[in-house]
Amino acid sequence: MQPIPESEEVLNSLLLAGDGTLSTMLPAMGRDAQAIVPECVGLSLALLEDGLTFTLVASSTEFAGLDAIQYLDGGPCVKAALDDEVQDAEMAQSEVEERWQMYARTSAAAGVASSLTLPIERGGRVVGTVNLYAATAGAFHGHVHALAEALGASAEHAISNADLSFSTRLAAVEAPARLAEQAAIDIALGMIAEAQEVSITTARERLRTAAARAGITEAQAARAVRGILRPGA
Repeated sequence: MQPIPESEEVLNSLLLAGDGTLSTMLPAMGRDAQAIVPECVGLSLALLEDGLTFTLVASSTEFAGLDAIQYLDGGPCVKAALDDEVQDAEMAQSEVEERWQMYARTSAAAGVASSLTLPIERGGRVVGTVNLYAATAGAFHGHVHALAEALGASAEHAISNADLSFSTRLAAVEAPARLAEQAAIDIALGMIAEAQEVSITTARERLRTAAARAGITEAQAARAVRGILRPGA
């Protein structure tokens, strides 16, 4: 499996910044997943703290036409990740049956017949998710524990078929913009720390407070700070 173009862009940016961990780890995760489940045609890794999602696919054209359908709503696995909570497997399955049937039909036609969501837990809290997609129904049955162990995830709260629409791919498409926003925030934090002679931690708290009080995002506040402290930068 190969990264979609947006994921490749972010991985290259991180590599240029001196962080090549994901560039090595993601392809290895893809290989491990396909070694256990050969029918696996997609993998998405969502990192909550960084707000970034990376996606690998067996073919970049295999899932063409999905985006318009996916933009109609989100999938429960994405909601679980963003809410920093693990959904009960039976509840998730019920939601799939009642709310995501249109997505299931659309995705099945495009080549996704089953999916598996595995939370990544550290210190008792969810820090990310691994979402796997296969071309055949029931492909992950009997392989949940092996996949969780290989991918550094938890099998206890695994959710089957919660994202047949491959909605995590949309989050991966947005990753370059999110990375650019984070870069703007990092620059602003350095400028605040220098101008006010405080630590980066204090600068981060002040930026967040300022953004909340102004009713804007941290990225918007960061650009405003940059424009004031370093005009034309």
